[in-house]
Amino acid sequence: MLHDIAVGVDGSPASLAAAHWAAQEARRRGTGLTVVHAWHPHAHPASSVPFGRAEHDWAAQILQEAVRGVRTARPGLRITERLVCDATVDALVATAADAGMLVLGAPGLGFVGGFVTGSVSQRVVARSVRPVVLARAGRRAADEHTPSAAGIAPEEIPGTPCREVVLGLHTGHPCDELIGFAFDAARWRGTGLRVVHAFRAPSGSAPDPSVTVPPVVPTAGPALYPRARAQARAHAEDMVGAVLRPWRERYPTVPVTGTVTEGRASVALVHAARGAGLLVVGRRTDGQRIGARTGPVAHAVLHHADCPVAVVPHD
Repeated sequence: MLHDIAVGVDGSPASLAAAHWAAQEARRRGTGLTVVHAWHPHAHPASSVPFGRAEHDWAAQILQEAVRGVRTARPGLRITERLVCDATVDALVATAADAGMLVLGAPGLGFVGGFVTGSVSQRVVARSVRPVVLARAGRRAADEHTPSAAGIAPEEIPGTPCREVVLGLHTGHPCDELIGFAFDAARWRGTGLRVVHAFRAPSGSAPDPSVTVPPVVPTAGPALYPRARAQARAHAEDMVGAVLRPWRERYPTVPVTGTVTEGRASVALVHAARGAGLLVVGRRTDGQRIGARTGPVAHAVLHHADCPVAVVPHD
């Protein structure tokens, strides 16, 4: 049985966009939707207002308006409302633990050309034991579908294909939770899965933990470099094929395309995410030790990929 999908709302346009994205995903998977809003009483409320009362009413209104909008757009969807008096990050992490995934909103492009990802979202991603999806403000449900050549809006054409799902794969640490999440996402959408793996050809530069280097590639001498690059690519392609082979058999209806590229994983994934419906990347938990981080690749794509990004924690 699939767990319900949860979404955190705070009244912002980004969180409302996330609520509609989560509702669409819940409808697609046949689950319910839990809409949660966390609030905390101010330390010094106005003297004329009973302590905590005005804050509670305002928080309840935020939650109710978000739920009302989702119910209007998705009639018949089973929705659970949760108004939690707790610190926002703690409330969202606790909610995620009981959900199939947690969806949060991301505001949009910042002044430096990247997406603004708030500290709350980053801390939740770093601590959550379940997948967290960041949905971009301004994206509509129809944006997950491929555009019509005739210029007709996707929502006006039943059965318009969904955009592909993109998975960032590290062949040195393949993870069932991560790969399975991406295949499931593609299967539920009835679309293809593009698996992107970055490799680093020998160059004498410092190793990048996000890319794979085959140990058998010779690195000495400039004359060997073209051959070394070809060997590195061939090795990477073989590794990707080996990792994906059992998954292709398990998901025979999901078309899979493997993309092996030289360079940094984050750059390759941001490029591949253009035109994608969902980008899926992993985050190593390392036992959830204190100071857990999102990791360099996840951090980069959260700030620069223009489609929804799912971060899947794994050992």
